[in-house]
Amino acid sequence: QVHLVESGGGLVQAGGSLRLSCAASGGAFSSKVMGWFRQAPGKERDFVAAINYIGDTYYADSVKGRFTISRDNAKNTVYLQMNNLKPADTGVYYCARSKFAYFTNTISYSFEYDYWGQGTQVTVSS
Repeated sequence: QVHLVESGGGLVQAGGSLRLSCAASGGAFSSKVMGWFRQAPGKERDFVAAINYIGDTYYADSVKGRFTISRDNAKNTVYLQMNNLKPADTGVYYCARSKFAYFTNTISYSFEYDYWGQGTQVTVSS
């Protein structure tokens, strides 16, 4: 059983930065794609970014150029550096572990992921 724990959320003003972390334990990590999703109040959970086992990355258009996903396989941790935050970035951010080691054409869909963290709240004020 894989256990994912997110941290690093908080309240920040527009234009500010936050760095989210997701620590994994209890199962395969380095050989799997890891992803970040977010859910705004009253909305569906949306894909944010993903990173495969060799460090290739993939981003939603809404965060390209502002967010950076990275991983430290020695620490079983994946990160999401978020810069130039906007009020539209507000939501609960979840990390998730994919069933696969490589990107597929459905990497941005939640059904690709078999383990999820509990989420961390990010609030961006205007």
